[in-house]
Amino acid sequence: MSAPRVYLHALGMINALGHDAHSIVASLAAGVAPGMQPVQSQLGDAFVGRVHTPLDLAPPDALAAYDCRNNRLLLSALAQIRPAIDAASARFGAHRIGVVLGTSTSGVGAAEAALAHRARTGELAGEFDYRQMEIGTAAPFAAAALGVKGPAYTISTACTSSAKAMISARRLLTLGFCDAVVAGGVDSLCELTLQGFSALDSTSPVRMNPMSRTRSGINIGEGAAVFLMSRDEAPVALVGAGESSDAHHISSPDPEGAGGEIALRNALRDAGLDSRTIGYVNLHATATVKNDQMEARLMSRVFPGGVPTSGTKPLTGHTLGAAGATELGLCWLALARDDVALPRHLWDGDADPELPVLDLVSEERYLSRGTDTQYVMSNSFAFGGSNASLILGR
Repeated sequence: MSAPRVYLHALGMINALGHDAHSIVASLAAGVAPGMQPVQSQLGDAFVGRVHTPLDLAPPDALAAYDCRNNRLLLSALAQIRPAIDAASARFGAHRIGVVLGTSTSGVGAAEAALAHRARTGELAGEFDYRQMEIGTAAPFAAAALGVKGPAYTISTACTSSAKAMISARRLLTLGFCDAVVAGGVDSLCELTLQGFSALDSTSPVRMNPMSRTRSGINIGEGAAVFLMSRDEAPVALVGAGESSDAHHISSPDPEGAGGEIALRNALRDAGLDSRTIGYVNLHATATVKNDQMEARLMSRVFPGGVPTSGTKPLTGHTLGAAGATELGLCWLALARDDVALPRHLWDGDADPELPVLDLVSEERYLSRGTDTQYVMSNSFAFGGSNASLILGR
């Protein structure tokens, strides 16, 4: 007997494109990203994806110790789907609603500010609490803020964190442990990631340029993306998922993308699909020399006939632990709404002759509505050879 299918009912999202689905769709249509901008970091010039919307939502009084930018980003995304969460809780019971979130920074930015305060004054900032930066607190914090009582845990596998959270949430539903799950990811800008990726020579001081001959690295971003998932039918389903862990190197991908290819093929097998049925692929596309090389090679093998693709990190920045859910959210919008075009691939058009040619979406293009079902794929690759591939169906 096949496992029951799970569906994505509601999406809350905030990033450099906008503060909710409506503003993000408008930015996508215009091909602009208001929050992508140059900044000055402690190591010099950088280019980042920043959320500029005021984050006015604070945790409830009982959770005040957890108040930090990362958790306010999370609360902003959760508020957008709170009615759907409350309805599910009322229907199934709070103990049947789970929360699985991915993050890689948690509230490290709050710790940086507290330590800077101590360097100036000799004492940590009074509002700082260690729990703000504890990597595992995102999901339990969200569960407490929402008043749900089901399983709540955080996944941190670098840039696949929130993609893995989606897969884990799906398992909770198919195994019957939950009737609905809040799943996604959140990360916020901080010097730790800016300096860390800079130390790896992986950041670009200008807007990132994926798949280009002149690509020079990533732009770090921040944001949150959360879904409400359940077994109740909805227009968009999570039909397939694939994972692998090739452990090729602590920070460099396998040059040929063998582990990534396993994840993509596992997702197709899980969905019962041939690669020719996929209508669009959201690339990981970090604009680093090695990642884009690896990804272009594996894409040419899995999709030998070609498929429309784009890398959306020039629009959001690389939101790290939130990237998988953020990019899945852009896929969800293209499936759920007929008026949303496929995300464009923003780059200089100077193709790298060393890479296989990909069908990069550079103009307004929509999913074909000529068939009953459309499928899209979103891929994430991370340090340590952690790979994840997700397939949505409409």
